[in-house]
Amino acid sequence: MRFEWTVALRFLREGGLQTLMIIAAAAAGISVIVFITSFLGDLQNDLIRRTLGVQPGIVVRPAEEVARPLREGNEALPQIQARVQRLRSVDQWQPLRQRLENTAGVRAVSPVAAGPGLITRGDTNKSVTVTGIVAERYAAVTRFNEKITAGEFHLNPGDAIIGTDLARDLGVGVGDKVRISTPASPGDAYQIRAIYDLGQRSLNRAYAYVSLPAAQALLDLPGGISSLEIAVDDLFGAENMAQQLQDTTPHEVESWMRANPQLRTALNNQTIMTMLIRFFLALVVAIGVASVLVVSVVQKTREIGILRAMGAPRARILRVFLLQGALIGIVGAVAGCIGGYALTSVMSQFVRADDGTQIFQAHWSSQLYLFTLISACVLGLAAAILPARRAARLDPAQAIRI
Repeated sequence: MRFEWTVALRFLREGGLQTLMIIAAAAAGISVIVFITSFLGDLQNDLIRRTLGVQPGIVVRPAEEVARPLREGNEALPQIQARVQRLRSVDQWQPLRQRLENTAGVRAVSPVAAGPGLITRGDTNKSVTVTGIVAERYAAVTRFNEKITAGEFHLNPGDAIIGTDLARDLGVGVGDKVRISTPASPGDAYQIRAIYDLGQRSLNRAYAYVSLPAAQALLDLPGGISSLEIAVDDLFGAENMAQQLQDTTPHEVESWMRANPQLRTALNNQTIMTMLIRFFLALVVAIGVASVLVVSVVQKTREIGILRAMGAPRARILRVFLLQGALIGIVGAVAGCIGGYALTSVMSQFVRADDGTQIFQAHWSSQLYLFTLISACVLGLAAAILPARRAARLDPAQAIRI
């Protein structure tokens, strides 16, 4: 291979500005691919984090009650009225929770008791969803502790946590007292232990969090829960895991993908657009490398003819131009990875969310850059196949006369 390396490097050096231009073009295309991959990957994660808020990956709740048709003799009556869905507990939820915690891919499980309620301060009443939680377990599933803006995320039996907008509507702060009641209980006074902000006014007015035993008493669910919320290791594999769990439990199992179909569609479309952009950028780079090597074959026709006349076989000439394509791809990939990392670092300082936090940031992903180097090498080889075949097929006698 020493002969092929020597000739390939010499042809590239003699190309001068032409070689530099195609390497620069390849580096520019690859740097954009690296930037888009890093940017859109972090953008997806940020979108999921902000949109889903405190939603778990999977929720297990009691199956809906289905109305059975009444029969008159041997015939069923034609009209069936849907049953009112009552607030019911997940049957045998303690052993189910333990089984879920031992399931591969499940990171944490949190029992939740939630139902409609009313929060009162003076003459002001607001309807809310009373949500009973175990603070540590709930934080492990939803990272709700990161949303606390005042007070501390801890719930004693007489404590409550409400949202910033609800606190503003009621005119209360940490340490003040409110009354929480439900259709099943006249309720009691609760002290505001903390205030959260989920980034959406509707959500900040929707929930009042209390301890799990307090919610069980308020909702008339003695020892029961309304759902089990699950955090999974693979967020995008939540639907498959939900299907597997559904086959082993009589309860309803719902993933965040089924609960948020519009978000799932948006993420899928974003992934498809990212793949298309990367494909066409790679195609442009491949066409550029191929065109330069085609011109090189034309320019080096006489030299190729002399090499063939001196006894160089067609296989060696073929390898010379394949090496050129691979070298252009590798050098362009190295420069492109450096350029992509630099571009990501610069742009991450300018593109920020409304709260000033970075949406994405530059991070050195060995997997991404190794894949980019290998792909660029393969791309260069593929782009060089046609020019290399053309060079190998040149007739020595005709090539020398040109």
